[in-house]
This record gives sequence, C-alpha cells and structure tokens, in this order.
Amino acid sequence: MIASSRKPRAFAPDPNAPGRFCDMPNCPNQGEFRAPKSRSTLREFHWFCLDHVRAYNASWDFYKDMSPEEIEANLRADSSWQRPTWPLGRLGGHSRMDEALEAELHAFAFGPRPKAPSQASAPPELREALSTLALDWPVTLDDVKTRYKELAKRHHPDANHGDKRSEERLKVINLAYATLRGKLASNLARTAETVAD
Repeated sequence: MIASSRKPRAFAPDPNAPGRFCDMPNCPNQGEFRAPKSRSTLREFHWFCLDHVRAYNASWDFYKDMSPEEIEANLRADSSWQRPTWPLGRLGGHSRMDEALEAELHAFAFGPRPKAPSQASAPPELREALSTLALDWPVTLDDVKTRYKELAKRHHPDANHGDKRSEERLKVINLAYATLRGKLASNLARTAETVAD
C-alpha cells in the first residue's frame, strides 16, 4: 500500500478534539478546532466549530493592550526562542583577548603595570590557591567569592563551546576556591570565638 504524500489541510479537524460541542454559546456543532484562551494561557484552549474558530482567529490579537516597549521586548525574546542570550565572545575566549589588549594599551600609555606582590607572606597551604585565582595575600572572603565568580563565568565550558581545556581549568579554579573559602571561613569562626570570649 502506498502512503499518501498529501499534507492535511490547514482547516482539518484536530484529531485530539475532546468530542464536545462548540464553546460558542448556542452553537450545536462539534468543537473540533482549538484556539488559545489568552496570551498568558497559550496551552489552554477553547474548542470551536470551523465557522467560530475562523471568527475567533480573525479577532485574535496577541499584542492587544501591550505597550510598544513590551511588544519590542517580546519580539526580541522570540528571536532567541525565549532563552537568555549575551553578546558573542563576552564570556568566552575573546574576553581574554580583550584583557590582553587592555594590558598592552595600558602599558603603552602609562608604562608597565607594577608587579604583583609575592605570596611569601601567605600561609604555605594557600599559596597555590591564591596563585590559581590570581589573588594577593591578605585577602577577604568577599574578594575570593568575587574573583571566583568572574573566573567561573569566563572558563565555564558552556561559554567556551564545550572546550575540554576550559573544563579542566574550571576544575582547578573550583578546588582553589574551596580551599580558600574553607580556610577563610574557619579563620572568621575562630576570630568570632575569640571576640566572644
């Protein structure tokens, strides 16, 4: 048997129709065509006969009672399937290139930036973690959190198209953050106990 290649007509009854009468009052016909109830409930439907669904569709205005700004925002969101977006390269490899370019321009205009102080005064168990997050000792927990968020965004695999090197770098950053956070939190707890005594 040869399958028919004809497409169903646009006004063919919905095969999932609930088998009830048209939602238009006093209409004796079967409600075989669905139409969304409102803009905010697009997954809830009225069921109409063919004549009434045509009339309903002719009067349907998705943007009714919306301001021009709301319409523009809705259209922009639709262009990305209602998913959040960000400018290309902002979270990926291009941001590192921007930082390098900024450093070169700064050096050209003002001379080289001063060298960061050595980590010699930092506790030995924290030096590697501080170096990984490019932080100087002494450091606060807020500084560590801010730097971690910045690096995690930059090296996240989703921002780098699933790059394995970024994934490995993020693992190292996570370990360094956990080390510093644990040590600084325990120091804060000890300081609070001392003050309480």
